[in-house]
Amino acid sequence: MKGKSSLVVLGAALAGAALITPALAEERTCRGRIGATTVDNLRVPQGATCTLKRTKVKGTVKVEQGATLNASSIRVVGNVQGEGAAAVNVARSRIGGSVQVVQGRRSRLSGNAVKGDVQYFENRGRISIRRNRIDGNLQCKENNRRPRGGGNVVHGNKEDQCSRL
Repeated sequence: MKGKSSLVVLGAALAGAALITPALAEERTCRGRIGATTVDNLRVPQGATCTLKRTKVKGTVKVEQGATLNASSIRVVGNVQGEGAAAVNVARSRIGGSVQVVQGRRSRLSGNAVKGDVQYFENRGRISIRRNRIDGNLQCKENNRRPRGGGNVVHGNKEDQCSRL
């Protein structure tokens, strides 16, 4: 009987463990400035301006409609994503994922190390891509102003509007 009760206790313990869900990463909203601290995910809400300096982001940075990101010397484990953003500016930083700027206005990407791809699609403002090391591809398509820049080291392909950068 002792063996049977041990199995019941073990079964109950395993069933309880299956119900435990991992904690979700917290999202911090940025309006204003964030300095040398660590956050999980970061969101720049619609119309806001966020300045990051020496900030570490363990997840993703999302820049929403009409928002502005000005970042220098940051580390991002995930991606930097801007959709409809007024500006996405990142300098002297390390990005563990990709940089994606879609249907935005302005952007400046300079002196960064990007492990994934850099993608600029359907933007309608001035885009500058200079002196970056990109492990993936550099892809630029259907931007109203052709992206400018140079001095980028791209380990993947330079495509379309960014083929000469």
